[in-house]
Amino acid sequence: MTTQTPDHQRASVLLGTEDLTVEDRPVPAVAPGDVLVRVAAVGVCGSDVHYYRHGRIGDFVVEEPLVLGHELSGTVAAVGEGVDPARVGERVAVEPQRPCHRCAQCLAGRYNLCPHMRFYATPPVDGAFAEYVTIEAEFAHTLPDAVSFEAGALLEPLSVGIAAARKAGIVPGSSVLIAGAGPIGVICAQVARAFGATRVVVSDLVPERRERALSFGATEVVDPVAVDVTSDIVPVDAFIDASGAPRAVSDGIKAVGPAGAAVLVGLGNSEMVLPVEHIQNLEVTVTGIFRYTNTWPVAIGLVASGQVDLDALVTGRFGLDEVREALESDTDAASLKSVVYPNGVPAAE
Repeated sequence: MTTQTPDHQRASVLLGTEDLTVEDRPVPAVAPGDVLVRVAAVGVCGSDVHYYRHGRIGDFVVEEPLVLGHELSGTVAAVGEGVDPARVGERVAVEPQRPCHRCAQCLAGRYNLCPHMRFYATPPVDGAFAEYVTIEAEFAHTLPDAVSFEAGALLEPLSVGIAAARKAGIVPGSSVLIAGAGPIGVICAQVARAFGATRVVVSDLVPERRERALSFGATEVVDPVAVDVTSDIVPVDAFIDASGAPRAVSDGIKAVGPAGAAVLVGLGNSEMVLPVEHIQNLEVTVTGIFRYTNTWPVAIGLVASGQVDLDALVTGRFGLDEVREALESDTDAASLKSVVYPNGVPAAE
């Protein structure tokens, strides 16, 4: 089923390192099983900034024009064959990935590890800094009225926090150390509290970020230069790295007690020196996360119930012609999460 949608749309396109333009492009056709989403809000992720500044993340290299943005929400504008037409007009948060649904990883329930994955804003797949996108209908998750479009877009980074908390084994009464008080760090702190952690220690070099973490779930904050986390706060049940800094990773693992877990989330060096003796002697589980699997229902529940506050994370709002400013806003210490509105920034209430 189709509705009255325009033939063309505007999209912000990365042409090369720090080279952006706004182009007129066709609105994507709606394939069977898909929905067409009129994009309302798109969060700016650190990966977007990295592609903008460096043109690559590891093996993922921008070799042709690319639309960035993968944290998004919007309204269903049209549906493809096999999708209930009643979904037109529905407010949704988009899980920005297309697994194959047939490989061994997908069939095992680990679709985030699908080798054939097509993920928004990962070369060569275009993302959501555009007025319209398409996605499989099951990955367009219905938003309750209590969840704003901004929060709906930020369910994606919240999903990272949920995946990290699951891997860390956080349960009621847990203690956790989180390195880094950027967007992912403070989201991980909120999730840890929602999962029942009673001690949430957040470390960061920047005083303003440490202070801010206290309003987003942290029970205490530390300056990793002034405090030795390997001796002064130990032991903790779990460590989550949201910094990517080698020293933070090594020290954080050393802060984990017997049979605890360390989860690496932040983008850091491809190789690091780890405290192997500590890992072996205390049987510390060290793992990473790669995106997420089946997290949106939990994320929606946490936000709708008020256990996680995503709206308060938004510190900047930008239109499609201001994507450069949005991507460069991370240099401001006061900035936490910038949001792009491809169809226009809503008027302030």
